[in-house]
Amino acid sequence: MVMETRERLLFEAERLVRTLGYAGFSYADLAGRVGLTKAAIHHHFPSKGALGLALVAAYDRRYAEAMQAILEREASGPARIAAYAELYLKGLEDDLGCLCAALAIEVAALPPTFRAALAAFFGKHVEWLAGVIAEGQADGSIRAGLDPRAEASQIVSTLEGALLMGRVFGRQDDFRGALAALDASLRP
Repeated sequence: MVMETRERLLFEAERLVRTLGYAGFSYADLAGRVGLTKAAIHHHFPSKGALGLALVAAYDRRYAEAMQAILEREASGPARIAAYAELYLKGLEDDLGCLCAALAIEVAALPPTFRAALAAFFGKHVEWLAGVIAEGQADGSIRAGLDPRAEASQIVSTLEGALLMGRVFGRQDDFRGALAALDASLRP
């Protein structure tokens, strides 16, 4: 299947942000990757901000689909959280950071609409994980007494940090070790 121009632009721009950061690439870099002129890119994305918002929206949709699939496929809280963590591991295996974490590093330089999109992305993940934790507590697969929202925030922070450190050290084993510790902290 041939990728449409807009999708090719989003794909390559995402890889650039996940490897170089948002400020680390230009439309000239993107044009070189896709074999288009900068003017052709501006036809699809009039500004870099518009491109960035489209990247976050596409990333958000992919994660939403993946999280829904996890709910349908996995029965227990720990299994759902482990499957969610595998999404981060895939980024590490591909030597790519999390798109929204890469953008969050540069949050002070981003326009307010962009910051709001990032906050909404991470907010959805925290809420989803809080729901998984609450359901896991109800069915006994996750330790009682935990604050689901606080634990969810800790999980996202742990996974983002483990992904970052895994990339720095080039070791997936460190990431897997963090996952094992996270899993052990949630079990009854």
